[in-house]
Amino acid sequence: MIRFKNVNKIYPPNVVGIRNVSLHIKPGEFVSIVGQSGQGKSTLAKMLFCEERPTSGEVIIGGWDITRIREHDVPLLRRQIGVVFQDFKLLPQKTVFENVAFALEVAGEPIKRIRQVVPQVLRIVNLGEKIDRYPHQLSGGEQQRVVIARSLVHRPKILVADEPTGNLDSVNTHEIMELLKKINEFGTTVVLVTHNRDVVNTLHKRVITLEGGQVVADVERGKYRL
Repeated sequence: MIRFKNVNKIYPPNVVGIRNVSLHIKPGEFVSIVGQSGQGKSTLAKMLFCEERPTSGEVIIGGWDITRIREHDVPLLRRQIGVVFQDFKLLPQKTVFENVAFALEVAGEPIKRIRQVVPQVLRIVNLGEKIDRYPHQLSGGEQQRVVIARSLVHRPKILVADEPTGNLDSVNTHEIMELLKKINEFGTTVVLVTHNRDVVNTLHKRVITLEGGQVVADVERGKYRL
C-alpha cells in the first residue's frame, strides 16, 4: 500500500527533511508517525499526498510512483487519499453540507451523486442532524468531524491525519480518535502524524518514531517513548 525506499528530502540550501527512510505500511493498518517538531513528520506526510516529492529514493503509494508521477495524474491520486489537517480549513460562508459537497463539486461529480454521498458521510461522523449549520455554529470537535467527512467523500483507501487533534481539548480529542479508529475498522489505512504522546499511547497500534529525519524506532503495538 505505502512503501518508502531509501527516501531523502533535502530543502535548499542543505536542510534535511527526512534522511534514508525505508518503511512499508500494509493495507488496513493504523500507523502513528511520531516525533518532536522539526523531526520530519510533516515532510513524510506531505509525500503521501504528493505535496512534496523526494530528493532521492522511491515512494510508492498504492501502485503510484510519487517520484515519477505526472502532474495531470496527481488529482487522481489525491482522490484515493483523504487528508485531515490541524487547522480545519472550512469555508465559513458554506454550510456543513456545502463544505463536504465542495470536495465532490471540484472533482466534477454530478449533483445526484453529491446529494447521495454527503448525507452518508455526515452520518458516519455523527453530524447528520447538523447538515445545515455553518462552521461558526459548531464546536472545534464538530468542525474537525466535518473535515473528516470531507476527506471521506471519495472513499479513499488511505487517510492521512496530520495533527488532527492539535487544536482540540481532551474530550474532543477522544471523540476524533474514536472516529479515526472506526474509519480504520471499515478497512481504510490510517496514517496519524502527531507529537501527542497520550493519543498514541491509548491506541496500542504500530508506532514509527522519527528523529533528525530518520526512523529511529518502528514498533508493532508500541508507545511513544521520547
